[in-house]
Amino acid sequence: MNSKPNVTLATAFFFMVSILDLIGIFADNEWLKTTFKPLILLSLIALYLFVSLKKNKWYLLALIFSFGGDVFLLFDAQSYFMLGLGSFLLAHLFYITLVSKQLKKPNNKEWLLSFVIFFGFLIGLLMVLKGHLGAFKIPVVVYGLVISSFGALCFINNLQQKDKASAVLLIGALLFMLSDSLLAVNKFYRSIEILNLLVMLTYIAAQYLIFRAVVLAEKT
Repeated sequence: MNSKPNVTLATAFFFMVSILDLIGIFADNEWLKTTFKPLILLSLIALYLFVSLKKNKWYLLALIFSFGGDVFLLFDAQSYFMLGLGSFLLAHLFYITLVSKQLKKPNNKEWLLSFVIFFGFLIGLLMVLKGHLGAFKIPVVVYGLVISSFGALCFINNLQQKDKASAVLLIGALLFMLSDSLLAVNKFYRSIEILNLLVMLTYIAAQYLIFRAVVLAEKT
């Protein structure tokens, strides 16, 4: 379904609920955060279904598990944090599958460059968090490896494709990594109030840019 009024309404709704959630974070209003955070991914799923003619199953699965992660992370208990981490890990595995299907076989230079950039960043972040992760050490390392792999594959994809879709996807992946890095610093290293807002702002931008990249790729 690609009805222009539906697309316009779904786009407007996505940005409206995103802004209301950000206001909730800024104002520390639990009702706004609890009400509108789950609607961000639901509205993005609706928007994708309205816009896309191909309905990529891997992307839809990534969105569904991202929605699950958003819901779990609304709660403070450690068990819910683990469920949220697990949901986003699965989401990134589906994102990786999505990107992998677009890749040609990378050459050694592409592998090396992406490895140095993305896993070098991960190692640096883990050095900062060293001694602060406690029982979350292994889950955080595993998650970090997965999201770094997603970023590295998006980087290689952009080197190969050199088009708008791959560039937008790479920016989305970088913002996702930035969001999760800020979240990790805020949760495990030092709690800074403004980081709560920056985590969500970069996350929303990341999800929207990945959506735009998927739609652009479907049109080529």
